[in-house]
Amino acid sequence: MKGKLPEPTVCPQCRAVFHKGRWQWIEVPASANPHTCPACQRIHDAYPAGYITLKGDFFKAHHNEILQLVQNFEKTKKSQHPLQRIIAMEEQEGELLITTTDIHLARGLGEAVHNACQGNLELQYNQDENLLRVYWSR
Repeated sequence: MKGKLPEPTVCPQCRAVFHKGRWQWIEVPASANPHTCPACQRIHDAYPAGYITLKGDFFKAHHNEILQLVQNFEKTKKSQHPLQRIIAMEEQEGELLITTTDIHLARGLGEAVHNACQGNLELQYNQDENLLRVYWSR
């Protein structure tokens, strides 16, 4: 989107409100203009900003605990920053691929798992596409 949104603006999908220059979880003003927020737009377009891959024997053995850590981390971040959301979590052959609407959430999730479980963490930024790939294994 080019240009600044009029204030207040509300996302019809998630009900986040653009107010004072940022998206927030506040009560929707009666005069709010409807416009899809960037997170809902990324989800609709299936266009993630972050990809996190979790794998390894330790991951398989502690799958439920790590999954709970990921879900709790996202819940906390999303409550503070409406544009930081998990798009999807997909399991394949003992690996978990998580896609996110925001590179900061992707990095934070990778670091949270690494801090809690140690292992190997690799971050690959693609600045041209505003994209982050996070790989964690143990």
